[in-house]
Amino acid sequence: MLESYLKKISEIMQRGDAREETYYSTLEKLLQEYSESINKKDIKITTLPKQTEAGNPDFRVWDGKQHIVGYIEAKKPGSNLDDIEISEQLKRYNSTFPNLILTNFTEFRLYRDGRLMDKISLCRPFIIYRLDTIPPLENKEQFLKLLGAFFSFSLPKIYNAKTLAVELAKRTRFLKNEVIEEELREEENSKQGFILGFYEAFQEYLIKGLSQKDFADLYSQTITYGLFAARTRSTGEFNRKLAYDSIPHTIGILRDVFEFISIGNLPIQMEWTIDDISEVLAVTDVNKILHQYFHKGKGKDPIFHFYETFLTEHDPQTRAKRGVYYTAEPVVSHIVRSLNFILKEHFNKFDGFADKSVTVLDPAAGTLTFLAEAAKLTIEEFVLKYGEGARESFIKEQILQNFYAFELMMAPYAIGHLKMSFLLEELGYKLKEDERFKFYLTDTLEMEELAQTNLPGMASLSKEAHLAGKVKKEQPILVVLGNPPYSVSSTNKSKFIEKEMAIYKEDVRDERNIQPLSDDYIKFIRFAHWKIDKSGTGVIGMITNNSYLSGLIHRGMRKKLLKSFNEIYILNLHGNARIGEKCPDGGKDENVFDIMQGVSIALFIKNKEQETLGKVYYQDVYGLRKNKYDFLDSNDIKTIKWKELKPSEPHYFFVEKDFSLQVHYDKFFSVLEIFNKFSSGVQTHRDNFVVGFTKGEIIQRMRTFTSDLPEDLVKQALNLKDTNDWKMKGAREKIKNENWAKSIFSYSYRPFDIRYICYRNELIDRNRIKIMQNFFYKNLGLALMKKPIPGNLTQVLSLTTLFDKNFYAYQSYIFPLYIYKLRKYL
Repeated sequence: MLESYLKKISEIMQRGDAREETYYSTLEKLLQEYSESINKKDIKITTLPKQTEAGNPDFRVWDGKQHIVGYIEAKKPGSNLDDIEISEQLKRYNSTFPNLILTNFTEFRLYRDGRLMDKISLCRPFIIYRLDTIPPLENKEQFLKLLGAFFSFSLPKIYNAKTLAVELAKRTRFLKNEVIEEELREEENSKQGFILGFYEAFQEYLIKGLSQKDFADLYSQTITYGLFAARTRSTGEFNRKLAYDSIPHTIGILRDVFEFISIGNLPIQMEWTIDDISEVLAVTDVNKILHQYFHKGKGKDPIFHFYETFLTEHDPQTRAKRGVYYTAEPVVSHIVRSLNFILKEHFNKFDGFADKSVTVLDPAAGTLTFLAEAAKLTIEEFVLKYGEGARESFIKEQILQNFYAFELMMAPYAIGHLKMSFLLEELGYKLKEDERFKFYLTDTLEMEELAQTNLPGMASLSKEAHLAGKVKKEQPILVVLGNPPYSVSSTNKSKFIEKEMAIYKEDVRDERNIQPLSDDYIKFIRFAHWKIDKSGTGVIGMITNNSYLSGLIHRGMRKKLLKSFNEIYILNLHGNARIGEKCPDGGKDENVFDIMQGVSIALFIKNKEQETLGKVYYQDVYGLRKNKYDFLDSNDIKTIKWKELKPSEPHYFFVEKDFSLQVHYDKFFSVLEIFNKFSSGVQTHRDNFVVGFTKGEIIQRMRTFTSDLPEDLVKQALNLKDTNDWKMKGAREKIKNENWAKSIFSYSYRPFDIRYICYRNELIDRNRIKIMQNFFYKNLGLALMKKPIPGNLTQVLSLTTLFDKNFYAYQSYIFPLYIYKLRKYL
């Protein structure tokens, strides 16, 4: 077997004109003969000829149904495997595939979970090249042992959510980067293909401006979580082809995806990778993982921890960008219990959430954490009061009829449906074939109706949008709750929400920078506010960024909330690491989330019309995260000792303020009376490129940027990415023949941290040129914050240079002493 293999390899090598693929059939024959010799006659070896270094390895060894033995990456004879071993391609393969052989047809290296386990040479290749003869076989027993180890591999059973998430994340990342993105490029070139059609439909009907890269991420995650959901509903054998039958008929969008994945004509690279993901799920008892949620105490939601761990491993930047952080059970429970009390005490709904007239909406539902908790509390209270007999009919008539949720991203949407289906089953109700939880894939802030579409497999998307639209526009909602996303650079700019946000902005239109009012969390508060105003009465319970409580630019928002709501309860959980927030006694103050921005819980109650402004009740909670969780667990709205605030014009603060020295303070000059010109600092959006410690560092980067190197290499070398407002190609063309060296200036980056910046309009998002050009000459500027960090006044410094927007680690402003008569520079 091995002798004839070497003979054939030698013959091909001696011809001198062979390509790598010419050797494939010889290796395939060897592998097939070996598998038969060890009585594994069901083994199949398939090859994947490919045009580029992207995608899967060259060979897949499997049983033709479900079990994947491993992969083999082949290189042309004579290739130095030491060099290949440290290549990016092999690093990707080793981080994804647990059983891999690398070979140049005479040397074989076996890797297990990325670690080199064995390497064997069958012969000395120079004998073929120099002596033009068949080399003697060497290391036969060792080689057969290596093949034996390769063929005996099987995936270990995975027993907990964390290890499963890590294994799936590795494969999903590979599916996204190496397969889906490549397939999209090929389909775009040919102007046809199912994935391209799916992408165009999403871009047109759901997420405007969705890039191919982001779609590849969304689509690959959807495949993985769809498989996960299907696995929970299947018994016995499981694979890609069987998944479609286990996707509920009522979740049309997922069925559209899996009609292609399970029974469509998949590109072979996709088929291999998705089969690999399916096998990981096939060897895992996923239902055992889900049962942990209900039988191992509070705060043990493996479905979400699975998703969070998955994203951390798969793409931590997406996790941060999407605001995907676990809303801890004490936070969720506190809000839900408080809302239940409010319904009873303020709205005469004596059964709370269980009252048949109560409708509930989570507009940014994620994986349905809030509504899962609300459903549990509702059913528990109903059974306690009315007994077990009507449990099933109650779930059908209340939970399935009056609980609603929206989500924009398909992965949490799939997980949420999975979670609620499993939860209801645990609570005594199994969803029927024609039933679903009213959880819709939609952009909450978009009101335009979608036209019917004939794009591939997307009829269900327009149907889903229509169902969600009816809830947005027509369904009265009594309770809006949740944890909306935080993103000051919001991309949600629909006509509807921009019109509604104008109401919050109308009192501050003359301000220089009202961008903070465009944060996503404020848009979701405004949506909830609009929805309750439409219904006439209702209550909002949310945990959000707490910047609106005292931000000066948010005063108009606070005023509008006071006009609409009779009572407002603010539980300020603090935890703002951006400003180094501490407890009043100087102790450590931690956030309840793994984020920098402080947060607060707000309850807005509207149960009657009012002529005057509503009342505001307030309380602080400082300290360690555990202590905050303990406080939330043991308290709700009725047990907290609230302090009543007296918000007054012009600021209507939602925090405690000491105004005892206000009169004395107002007697002095305002800084705006002393300086008639000011600006916030420079915002580059790419500090890592245009800001450096030395001039030489900037010059070296700019030489790379303006060189003749291909665009992709420059992007990689300088870590640059295109954005909606900046395209590298255009910037390079504009600046290539300019004298950019004269635009390198000293730059106050942080206090006592003076660096250099290439201050060119083509490279910087917001250059603040009207003010900054005054620092091209001798000048002195006062650097201030609009809202200094409490504790000690350290945010007052004078500067002589251009300076950064985040000079004080937060938005900072410069007031120049001299204003020169200059025309716009750059």
